[in-house]
Amino acid sequence: MMESEYKQCIVVRTDIILSRGKLAAQVAHAAVSAYEFAEPRMRKAWKDGGQKKVVLKVSNQRELFELKDEARRLNLPTALVTDAGLTEVPPGTITALGIGPAKGEDLDELTGHLTLL
Repeated sequence: MMESEYKQCIVVRTDIILSRGKLAAQVAHAAVSAYEFAEPRMRKAWKDGGQKKVVLKVSNQRELFELKDEARRLNLPTALVTDAGLTEVPPGTITALGIGPAKGEDLDELTGHLTLL
């Protein structure tokens, strides 16, 4: 039997306007924060497997929260990114969601309907 592939999904909102640099920073925040919530075994498997990440999009904050709630029901590590509002968006704007690292098949079941950013 083949060993599971581990990955991380970063989901960003498309209803807010972010520069490329700001978007990259928000994706990085989501990746690091979700990683910190993962079990050590998952973190190690993901790191050993090349730290695969997929960046996906949702249309709005409601969709982001629905995804977060479903991920938590599946016991997947999650982290919402709330911006401090010092540069491009108002304080408290939720920009992204990190999910995983986790088994790829678990993340695919949750996020397979989403498209790449």
